[in-house]
Amino acid sequence: MPHIDIANRRKMPRVNTMWVKNIAKQILLGLDLADAELSVSLVGDAEIHALNKQWRHKDKPTDVLSFAHAEAGMPGPSHHLGDVVVSMDTAAVQAERIGHSLEDEVVRLLIHGVLHLVGYDHVHGGVQARNMKREEERLLLACCK
Repeated sequence: MPHIDIANRRKMPRVNTMWVKNIAKQILLGLDLADAELSVSLVGDAEIHALNKQWRHKDKPTDVLSFAHAEAGMPGPSHHLGDVVVSMDTAAVQAERIGHSLEDEVVRLLIHGVLHLVGYDHVHGGVQARNMKREEERLLLACCK
């Protein structure tokens, strides 16, 4: 069974930490990563802004960041995928704009973040972006609805 560590640093907006942990497990199982380890942090815009500026040189908040363990050259077990950081502030704004629940947006962002950790990308568009979108949709239907 996957191992998930959750750090919920937000009082508002807030989602149930055990629920997030269960969703993350379902995502990993949907990717056939039953032995994987993952860390998830639920933060505010200020914290994700600082991370985005430090690591991506983008001076603004974003919705989700992924930090792959293997890419960082970190020592330790290879089954530790890395860290997914979700801005709950941005997730709440996006959920309202799209017209779905905060929970639905958190699921979408978790899937997106985990897919980056396992090598999917959309930055350059084209086939890569289509493949990632297809996998996001598959995981939404398969394990999170």
